[in-house]
Amino acid sequence: MERCRMVFSGSGGQGVVTAAIILAEAAVLHENLIAVQSQSYGPEARGGATRSDVIIADTPILFPKVIQPNVLVCLTQQAYANYFGIIRPGGLLVTDSRYVQLGKKVDARQVELPMYERVMETIGRPIVFNICMLGAVIGLTKLVRPESIMKVLETQIPKSFLEMNRQALDLGLKLSERLAN
Repeated sequence: MERCRMVFSGSGGQGVVTAAIILAEAAVLHENLIAVQSQSYGPEARGGATRSDVIIADTPILFPKVIQPNVLVCLTQQAYANYFGIIRPGGLLVTDSRYVQLGKKVDARQVELPMYERVMETIGRPIVFNICMLGAVIGLTKLVRPESIMKVLETQIPKSFLEMNRQALDLGLKLSERLAN
């Protein structure tokens, strides 16, 4: 597989870091791949800027920081303003259509999805917005199988929240179906 460098960005409380950790664990534990994950936060615990880098490969990863991501996810306007310029030419830029208004064109495939809106319509709980986003990303990239994500979720979250997370993952996969290559 070609090495995939990803940046998930948004604000504290959106679950950006959690989604990145779940993806990296799924790659390592269930897909026999190599992954690294790192994160950075703004000074506020909730509402501040959040970024999480994930690199997934089938060969050793020598540097854990993402400079030019193949995949950039922006869940807030501020995240988009901060990071749209770093995407690798020909990469994939995924944004939530409720929170991000695309401005400048970038040399990347730009995908706007109504992830938050669909989560609220279908599930009614914003706590799984990040899992819907993760479903959309894996649907578009095919980096890991949805079953691998679910296996990680089964070990990380209380059973009472598992069905809600499964619905959110499926919702993200469905949103990406019509757009996947």
